[in-house]
Amino acid sequence: MDWLNFHHLRYFWMVAREGGLRQAAEKLHVSPPSISAQIHELEAALGEKLFRRAGRANVLTDAGQIALRYADEIFGLGRELSAAIKQRPTAKALRLHVGVADSFPKLMTQQILQPVFALPQAVHVICREGKVADLIGHLAAHRLDVVLSDEPASGSLKARVYNHSLGECGVTFCAGPRLANALRKGFPRSLHQAPALLPADGTGLRRSVEQWFQSLGITPRVLAEFEDAALMKVMASDGRGFIPVPTLVAQEAIDRFSLRIIGATEKCREQFFAITADRRIHHPAVAAITNAGGGKAG
Repeated sequence: MDWLNFHHLRYFWMVAREGGLRQAAEKLHVSPPSISAQIHELEAALGEKLFRRAGRANVLTDAGQIALRYADEIFGLGRELSAAIKQRPTAKALRLHVGVADSFPKLMTQQILQPVFALPQAVHVICREGKVADLIGHLAAHRLDVVLSDEPASGSLKARVYNHSLGECGVTFCAGPRLANALRKGFPRSLHQAPALLPADGTGLRRSVEQWFQSLGITPRVLAEFEDAALMKVMASDGRGFIPVPTLVAQEAIDRFSLRIIGATEKCREQFFAITADRRIHHPAVAAITNAGGGKAG
């Protein structure tokens, strides 16, 4: 069995964190050549270069990026071990790694995570945002405990995962004050050929909205599409077009972005899911999330 030299790994970790050999040497109170030699031994053990030259600087290679992520985790666990032995208040903190789809409403994330912070045991939450397919890959590799998404995981994915419904709501259409006033009369027909700012193609909300538009014969004039829901709201606050938002978070759009409601419908639905790698949930913080949602695995 190959054993990793954690002394070498720590030297690598300090260089990566501090930004160079000289800075790391000052922190560790050793000479730069000594650190360089230790890193070369680590690279030889791993069979990969961890740094490459870029001008006068050393930058991480792809292998170096992977090594840094693991080193962060390893030395973070080391600090937790030390705290546990010394029985500090943080000794019993439970770690929860959450993946959040970039199209998922931020306010919904906050609401869904509330039961986690209400647990009797302290919880350390680490959130990671990205595309659903990428996050599910991390979930399958057990680098995440749960993924929050506005659409269920596709059955076509190679990873076997389980969808837990957290609920659903209707959709509210909002815009800047002037455009909202103009479109409010005659809603929803008023949305036909109106300037629209829509979620990115392929998202759950976009599909739901387009199906509803199609059922009514409405074709808005799409000016822009967004993966980032917050950016979409910022653009809408500038009066550039109307946007759809889940009704549960419509008040946030009004309060934070000075938008006004045009109209709402329950026939257009936005759904929320927690996706896990196992049907039977063992992580208490994930259980708190799915139990609060009341959904079943599918």
